[in-house]
Amino acid sequence: MATGLVLYSYWRSSAAYRVRIALNLKGLEYETRAVHLLQDGGQQHAAEYKALNPQQLVPCLLDGDRVLTQSLAIMEYLDEMHPELETALLPVDARGRAQVRALAMAITCDIHPLGNLRVLQQLEADFAATEEQRSAWLRHWMEVGFKAIEEELADSAATGRFCHGESPSMADACLVPQVYNALRWKLPMDDYPTIARIYRACNELEPFQRAAPEAQPDAPQS
Repeated sequence: MATGLVLYSYWRSSAAYRVRIALNLKGLEYETRAVHLLQDGGQQHAAEYKALNPQQLVPCLLDGDRVLTQSLAIMEYLDEMHPELETALLPVDARGRAQVRALAMAITCDIHPLGNLRVLQQLEADFAATEEQRSAWLRHWMEVGFKAIEEELADSAATGRFCHGESPSMADACLVPQVYNALRWKLPMDDYPTIARIYRACNELEPFQRAAPEAQPDAPQS
């Protein structure tokens, strides 16, 4: 489906990863424009990009003359603008939508911000935190968040193959990048069997595979 969508993305950005999953689940074609978060002092700080997104973060989605920021807002926008497409990122019922949003926010508001690049850079700049200390910080907050999410998923009758039922939703689009980060930072997943199972189920699907960091055009070539 030709939509003229443009996604400003960085291959290893969790927030951009979520939106790539959402775009793929909706079956929407899009152009990727890479914003390297480390090169040139961080290309997100360049004047041209700052004019698009004053927060100087990725992702940023262009839809014609519309400029959209914040991954959750972008995903809900895609769902609302394209309700005719087969995959719905949010359930049809109010309780289901609330549950999916709560799971998504537990990741995007409570876990991910504490491990964001700019937070890690500030820990180093202000407190001379070593790489080992920054890694321990990341693992701690992921453990705190995953423990609560695991309990919620394991106890909920709504949990199916995916976070909510038998088809992936916005919650899964948020969960998969966070588990990817956990594995990257060597967080053992033994205590989170439901999360690990859902992660495996998602990654069996082509939309998740195409969204993976290593599959992106700006990923380093091995």
